[in-house]
Amino acid sequence: MTPKGEESSGPGRHSLDERITAALVGAAVGDALGGPVEGYSPDQITDRHGGRVHGVVGPWHGDAWRTARPLAPYHKGDGHVTDDTLMTHALIRVYDRVRDHLDAYAVADHLVPDLMGTPRWIPELEAETLPLHRLFLAEKWLVARLAYGHADPREAGVGNIVNCGAAMYMAPVGLVNAAHPAAAYAEALDVAGAHQSSYGREAAGVFAAAVAAATAPGATPDSVVAAALSLAKDGTRTAIEKVCEAARGCGDFESALRPLRAAVAPYDTVGPDYRAPSLGARRPSRLHSIEELPVALGMLVVSGGDYRHAVLGSVNYGRDCDSIATMAGALAGALGSPVPEDWAKTVAEASRLDLWEPARTLAGVAREVFARDVERRRAHEEAFAALGGTACSD
Repeated sequence: MTPKGEESSGPGRHSLDERITAALVGAAVGDALGGPVEGYSPDQITDRHGGRVHGVVGPWHGDAWRTARPLAPYHKGDGHVTDDTLMTHALIRVYDRVRDHLDAYAVADHLVPDLMGTPRWIPELEAETLPLHRLFLAEKWLVARLAYGHADPREAGVGNIVNCGAAMYMAPVGLVNAAHPAAAYAEALDVAGAHQSSYGREAAGVFAAAVAAATAPGATPDSVVAAALSLAKDGTRTAIEKVCEAARGCGDFESALRPLRAAVAPYDTVGPDYRAPSLGARRPSRLHSIEELPVALGMLVVSGGDYRHAVLGSVNYGRDCDSIATMAGALAGALGSPVPEDWAKTVAEASRLDLWEPARTLAGVAREVFARDVERRRAHEEAFAALGGTACSD
């Protein structure tokens, strides 16, 4: 997974480019593996596939994917990425344009026009069309509120259903703020304000922070969880704590499937029937959490940071497993665990996407942003010292 022209930073270590590449490619591959079994239970997945899923599989309904409900008209499976990856790559394009930290206004000024005005290849539709045509209603909210409703971007997420829609594509924010979880958390909360509120927005901030923590030299699953817990608030924090406690008692993902679901259930608003959410589902609350982030962190703990184990655990967990595997894949990749090359090649070819170019782009942006941050920090230090606050160090 080492980009051409880049050297590893030493034995047992991984360069910024390697971590960004593994995180983004890993997120896309996790997304593609989870897509065809999204919405089902572990038992249903086993019955359909004659056992656990161990790689790329075909559509749940085979050749009838165009008309079979509830998945039609999307070709989920055969290595096709879903909206998680489409949104992640769209956010990277915004970073490429802005070349600096982002906020909610960047979503309004750049992300929304990209989604509604630039045709791109959409793997699940097997067509070149506007990304807007693939997005779920919670993401179409961005266009409705910002392009047509002219809402304040910082508050546009208020009123949307509360889900993982914003969190699922926040890995780039963590990578631009590599090794600085608090900065990633703050930036993601601002960006996600245009999309989500309540625990959906909180999850976006915590996921970005976890990705930033995973890039730090010497990072481990435990240090990533610790960083997440140090920043997470309310039900999100408690859900992560309980799920990761359960994960530490599991030896592999098979033994973790039910304990992790049981641990997150009190905080999840969707309820036991994923396709028939409860009346209290997806509404703002300080007591609840999205399901996807705590489970992704739990699978990271169960796997010991191993990419293959973390992603397969996330996929076979079922429910919203494409987003869970997207997050687990990004976290394991950021830790430096290699993404299986055969999986990455299959997904790239099937989706007709260059999974590595966005990583090269974001690595360049991250370096530029860091240089700007250093300049800004030095200017602040000099100004503060001039006020008699403290002396500048040489």
